[in-house]
Amino acid sequence: MRGATGMKYLIMVSHGRFAEGVKTSLEMFAGDANDRVFALCLHNGKSADDFKKEVEAFLDKQNFNDNDEFVVLADIIGGSPLTTFLNVFSERGYMDRAVVLGGMNFTMALTATVSLDAMDKDAIAKQALSEAKTAIQQYQLPSNDASDDDDDI
Repeated sequence: MRGATGMKYLIMVSHGRFAEGVKTSLEMFAGDANDRVFALCLHNGKSADDFKKEVEAFLDKQNFNDNDEFVVLADIIGGSPLTTFLNVFSERGYMDRAVVLGGMNFTMALTATVSLDAMDKDAIAKQALSEAKTAIQQYQLPSNDASDDDDDI
């Protein structure tokens, strides 16, 4: 439901099918918000011009209003999918209501998705970046050393 403050949307932009895969995985965790989550991908073999037409068609069929806000996640800042998307997005006058993050990972996208109703776009960006950074770590096998158990006593 739209209020005076508008809705918040997550738009993921990537090379290949990365954003589509993230969106599919999000459905397992946050299916109820998925109608406000979009994936736009520059598929292998398509030109930036082809992608520009896809972005224009996508924006043409949305009913975004003047109060809506956007969180845009991209695989790579400076990549042609994001720059092409942002050129069209900016031409439509949406950039002043958007925050754009690069280095998209699943944790970042999940945090943004579940926060769409709870926070403003800037708070979502801060939280999503924090969670994404925390999620990047090397897995360590639990130690079987009995002396480790003594430390917990």
